[in-house]
Amino acid sequence: MRYRTVLFDLDGTLIDHFAAIHRCHAYAMRKLGLPEPTLAQVRAAVGGGLDEAIARLAGREHVAAALPLFIEHWNATNLDDVALLPGARELLAELNAAGVRCAVLTNKRGYAAREVCTHLGLDPLLAGVFGAGDVAWIKPDRRFTAHALAQVGGEAATTALVGDSPYDLAAAQNAGLGFIGVTTGTHSAEELRAAGATETFAGLPEARSAL
Repeated sequence: MRYRTVLFDLDGTLIDHFAAIHRCHAYAMRKLGLPEPTLAQVRAAVGGGLDEAIARLAGREHVAAALPLFIEHWNATNLDDVALLPGARELLAELNAAGVRCAVLTNKRGYAAREVCTHLGLDPLLAGVFGAGDVAWIKPDRRFTAHALAQVGGEAATTALVGDSPYDLAAAQNAGLGFIGVTTGTHSAEELRAAGATETFAGLPEARSAL
């Protein structure tokens, strides 16, 4: 194996959770009397953390009011329609069998990320799940990545980050990690390459060769 540690983004990389994310943004904006976003608009807004997504969709002036509405609906419905992306479980199992440490590094709320990973049966395959709110930082702040690596015993020089967005790429660059892009989430191969990615793949089965 090329790397000893692999950090995975969650939404759009390991899992498809966009229906639930869209539903909760629509709920919050409907409650506030604002136009409901489309699924495409939600996909384009996520990646930088929940507060930033709400600001992009509803306006920064509505973040404080929309956030508790989103979380209320999320806590009630978030496991209704979440699924692993093709090849996710198989790749994690193969990396584990080869002695590679795998962990999740996401800007989804940490408690929500751990709940989803447990629901999908990923816990035995992950050395840790690190999300927003666990520490003071989120991607692409290098301190967030350094925290995760310290917790799982990884070193930047032998770690790759697999993700679907420029936030993930910037996190890898800021921390000195390798980056492997997948286009199963929010950004196309062209967009990832324009941001500086050199290795992009249609999905996790195709990305296996880079790991």
